Amino acid sequence: MQLSHLLLAVLWLAAAAVLLPAGGVRQPSSNCQRKCGEVDIPYPFGIGPDDCALSGFILRCNNTAEGGRLMKPFVSFKPYINHVDVLSISLLQGQARMDSHISSTCYDTISHEMDDSDSWRLNFTNTPYRFSDTSNRFTVIGCQTLAYIQDNNNNRKYMSGCVAMCQESDLTTVPNGSCSGIGCCQTAIPKGMQYYEVTFDMSFNTSQIYNFSACSYAVLTDSSDFRFQMRYATSNDFSPTNNGRLPLSVDWAIGNETCELARKKLDTYACASKNSKCVDSSNGPGYICNCSEGYDGNPYLQDPAQGCIDIDECKDPNKYPCHGTCRNKEGGFDCFCPPGTRGNATMGPCIKMMTKQVRIAIGICATVFFVLIILLGLQWIKHKKRIIRQDLISKRDAYFRQHGGQLLVDMMKIENNIKFKLYCLEEIELATNNFDDKEIIGQGGQGTVYRGYDLDNNLVAIKKCKRIDENRMTEFGQELLILSRVTHKNIVKLLGCSLHFEAPVLVYEFVPNKTLHYLIHVHDQPSMRTLEIRLKIAAESAEALAYLHTHNHPIFHGDVKSANILLAHDLSAKVSDFGCSLIRSDEENLHVIKGTMGYLDPEYLLNFNLTDKSDVYSFGVVLLELVTRRRALSKDKESLVSVFKDAVKEGKLVELVDPEIADHDNMEVICKVAELANQCLAITGASRPIMRHVAEKLRRLVRPIMLHGTEELNNVGSQFPVQAWSSTNAAYDYTGEQTSDYYSQKKKAAMSVEFAR
Repeated sequence: MQLSHLLLAVLWLAAAAVLLPAGGVRQPSSNCQRKCGEVDIPYPFGIGPDDCALSGFILRCNNTAEGGRLMKPFVSFKPYINHVDVLSISLLQGQARMDSHISSTCYDTISHEMDDSDSWRLNFTNTPYRFSDTSNRFTVIGCQTLAYIQDNNNNRKYMSGCVAMCQESDLTTVPNGSCSGIGCCQTAIPKGMQYYEVTFDMSFNTSQIYNFSACSYAVLTDSSDFRFQMRYATSNDFSPTNNGRLPLSVDWAIGNETCELARKKLDTYACASKNSKCVDSSNGPGYICNCSEGYDGNPYLQDPAQGCIDIDECKDPNKYPCHGTCRNKEGGFDCFCPPGTRGNATMGPCIKMMTKQVRIAIGICATVFFVLIILLGLQWIKHKKRIIRQDLISKRDAYFRQHGGQLLVDMMKIENNIKFKLYCLEEIELATNNFDDKEIIGQGGQGTVYRGYDLDNNLVAIKKCKRIDENRMTEFGQELLILSRVTHKNIVKLLGCSLHFEAPVLVYEFVPNKTLHYLIHVHDQPSMRTLEIRLKIAAESAEALAYLHTHNHPIFHGDVKSANILLAHDLSAKVSDFGCSLIRSDEENLHVIKGTMGYLDPEYLLNFNLTDKSDVYSFGVVLLELVTRRRALSKDKESLVSVFKDAVKEGKLVELVDPEIADHDNMEVICKVAELANQCLAITGASRPIMRHVAEKLRRLVRPIMLHGTEELNNVGSQFPVQAWSSTNAAYDYTGEQTSDYYSQKKKAAMSVEFAR
């Protein structure tokens, strides 16, 4: 008895070893039926004994054809599921296709009522199946039809309907394939649905339209297989044509757990193949199994010959293209170019590689070619530089001739003792670092001034003029020679020039301190702006201008202003910026204002004729700047001259005087300076003093202050009536000429004063 029990135990263990994988779900027998008619039945589905399929996946098969129907597997779990044929099974997608019944209702011409509705219900409750919400659509066909789809009457969680309407005129206008509510209506279903029932609303009947549309239809079907045709709504053959059925997509899944939980239960985990992977179901609970990438087969079988088997990609080049050598490997394949070729064989054809000898030959040829290109390039660059240099030399020589350079050279040869130098183009460019903006120390209406060093390493000021008068080019060299003879301690010395540029470049001595404009308006030390210093600078500036006006060849500055009066170490004045003023065009004078607004002579504004009296007027504005410490033109474009004359008329001159010098001891001298400024600012040039007289009076005013102080000024000049002084007092003519033309030009002059404002 004990021996028989032992034999039974051994047989049971042997059977268990065959049917159960190590630590996994039970495997099917090899004797199970795997095909029914034309439909393959892969595990976990099965036909036959219970061990041929997982729980819930058992199918049945009619082994004989009935009524012309082919053999098909079917699901039949009575009383829950009606007889439903299975058309196909997909392990990869976790989906099966089954037959879905077409429900219908038609108008009976004898009873004059609608037939009892051919309703349909399908119940997959407590099974692995659920209707696919992505593939299926509830479809209703008819010209006066309302059909419902709902879950179990006991649950009432879901109910929906679809209305299809049409008229007789729609029969020829609605295109086939359009299911948009005219003759055909479709609606989606929710996820996880396992039961559905189809019914018709009997209040929608076809009693009035039975002559062209007597029947209505409703079915849950896979929308990818359905294409509406208008004849379905106008004839009674929709259901018979399709044998009363249409395909239905059904999702299925293993169990009701996620992959994460299912993997922990080795005795029930269905993904038996070692090369399988678990995928959570997208339509309700549960999971399905797929083969890992590079493998194909049945992931639910442990048998290496039937489970997930490595795909030999090299045997299917259409699906797995390889343009080189293909080598299969476990779970994939290698695709590489054979020896002697290169490239990405997966993406495109391999390219033959050149031999070493060919590469060497090509390398030599390429090297020679590039060397030739470089040599040709160098020659072309040299040729280009030579052309540029020749063009530069040609232009330089042309400019030199145009500016009267040859005449200047000839005159310098005659006068051997002249201290004037002609600079070449390279010297000027080297001194200014090729006219670098960083070297700019001043800019004006007539040119730009740069700081530089000459060949003796002396600091110089280099001025690049802006304009050139073509009518006076030949005279310019002679005029420069005249300027070189200008020797005065209060005039910036012209050291030389360069005529090799488009506009002449002048070289002056360098004055280290800044300008009178900076001293008056910017400097923050009042001790540097005493009345004595101001009068000294004014007197020296006037003497310098008088010297220019009385030179053998009179020179008119044309742009007298505080910014053009430089200051040396001892604060002595140095008048500058008079060289480029020679470069003028008579024709240009008719249209262009030269000088600085606020300093311009009213007569010059009317006739554009520059005279010595134009410099006198501008110097009068400088005197006002010294007395008032106000700018010639305010930020609001208000002229200092007009403010001064208004103050004189109103007897408020004292209010304009700079507080730094407005003490009682200085007022007499200040009034005399203001009187002199008023004379210089006369409307007509004939009414203004000459610059020599201005310089003499300033020197007489400054000498007592420098030597004896302000108490000795009582006998210097006449008293200046501060409270009662009028601009008409300035009619005195220091040139000795008559002033009868003053009133004849009064109207013209008034317009000029308004312009100056």
